[in-house]
Amino acid sequence: MRAAAPAMLTREQALALHPAPVVTESKLRRLRLLAESRNPKIRESVASSYHAPVDLFEQLARDDDAGVRSCVARNEAAPCDVLRELAHDPDETVRGWVAVNFYVPSDVMLALRDDPSETVRSLVAWKTSLAVSA
Repeated sequence: MRAAAPAMLTREQALALHPAPVVTESKLRRLRLLAESRNPKIRESVASSYHAPVDLFEQLARDDDAGVRSCVARNEAAPCDVLRELAHDPDETVRGWVAVNFYVPSDVMLALRDDPSETVRSLVAWKTSLAVSA
């Protein structure tokens, strides 16, 4: 049976077989245009992009819509300074996404340990337990 099972590819092998398209100036212009949309769902799509430039992450981290800020907070390409800013967001869901972002700086995790929200504190404890058991 095992001989008939498909082979698992490593991340590198999968990337070699399916390369991502090059990020062009045209793509960046499109992201900038979409970041100005009146529709928050469209701004969320920009905030979720791994190709957004730093200035767009900074802009979208200050968006009026918590859903847009949440998308920035959970984006692993978001700069650490943007995550630091979002760790003080008034919305606990945004702070929760910061807590579970794989690339959140350790000083932010320490600060979120004392967050006023029990949910955020629970997420920090859960993520810390994963790191300890690994």
